[in-house]
This record gives sequence, structure tokens and C-alpha cells, in this order.
Amino acid sequence: QVRLVESGGGLVQAGGSLVLSCAASGLTFSRYAMAWIRQAPGKEREFVSIISWTSTVTDYSNSVKGRFSISRDNAKNTVYLQMNSLKPEDTAVYYCAADVSFQQLRQIGGRYWGQGTQVTVSS
Repeated sequence: QVRLVESGGGLVQAGGSLVLSCAASGLTFSRYAMAWIRQAPGKEREFVSIISWTSTVTDYSNSVKGRFSISRDNAKNTVYLQMNSLKPEDTAVYYCAADVSFQQLRQIGGRYWGQGTQVTVSS
């Protein structure tokens, strides 16, 4: 059974930082591209960032580029999202997702999804 469990969300003031983690189990983690997707209230899911199997390729949405950084530790089956200079518009539920296809995952088509972690940025 595949499980993706996000953690690290919370309430932070604008300009602050958070680190999200996503621990994976039940899959060969090093074979999967991993991504972070977010959904704000009343809005559709939005791609945030993605990382390839071996961390050689990463991508970010324009809205977070330069502020967020994705990384992974294949020995720990965990992917991270370092979020700096947070803005109120970053408020959302953040999901991690996994898929063997980088391209499909980039289009928010991940095979496996976590339950999400809430990030709230106050102004």
C-alpha cells in the first residue's frame, strides 16, 4: 500500500519560512518523480514544484520561483519543500504527489497523492 504523508505545515507571518516534508512508503521511491501541488480555498489545484528521480531536474511555478526550493533524500524516502519569503497568497493546502512519469506529474497527473498539509500565511 502506497502512502504519502505530508508534514510541516502551519501558521506563519508573511516573510517567514516553512519546510514541508513528504514521507513515502510502499513504493520504490527512487523510481518516482515527486511534486508539490497546492490548492487554495475556492481555487483549482496549482502546480508548485517537481523533482526528478535523481534530483537532476527541478521545476517551479513562476509564482514561487526564487522563493521555494524542492529537494529529496532517496535514502529516507522523503521529499522536501523549503518555502521562504512566504506571502498571504501562498496560503493553501499543500499536497505531495508521485508518479513514474515526470511529464504526467508536471501536469498534475500524479498516480499517488498525500492527504495534504495546511499552510496559512498571515499578513
